[in-house]
Amino acid sequence: MGLFSFIKEAGSKVLGFGKNITEEASEKNEKRAQEEQDKNERVARKLEHTIHDLDLKIDELSIHIEDDMAVVSGKAGDQANREKIILAVGNTEGISQVDDRMDVEDGEPEAVFHTVETGDDLEKIAGKHYGDPAKYKLIFEANKPMLKDPKKIYPGQVLRIPPEE
Repeated sequence: MGLFSFIKEAGSKVLGFGKNITEEASEKNEKRAQEEQDKNERVARKLEHTIHDLDLKIDELSIHIEDDMAVVSGKAGDQANREKIILAVGNTEGISQVDDRMDVEDGEPEAVFHTVETGDDLEKIAGKHYGDPAKYKLIFEANKPMLKDPKKIYPGQVLRIPPEE
């Protein structure tokens, strides 16, 4: 006949020893998925608190995290608040995309988003977008309350560049 080998941890639990490998792997995967879901829920709640603390106007705010994407819904008071909410969420470590599902009560022209590069400052960005570095104050004001100092921007940060009035 011969000797046949089997995996000791696999198979049915006839002898009452532990769980088989498939069950253990399934339970570990379920536990990991639940931990990830719990973490995503905590991040979403923190982002909602941040939006509230920044006093951005939105009704029925809801944020849901899926991997590195934030899904944002609600009724923004105006286009500027909508864009600031997108930036507040998107300029958060661990978030690479924002799925904007917000409605806007008062429609107005959309701003352009600019990703800060090494060596950028608001004057340089204003020169690029408006042709006048002195208009940096428009960009600074358009990004309040997220920006508190016009000198404190960083590479990778995304800023609102509102249309000229």
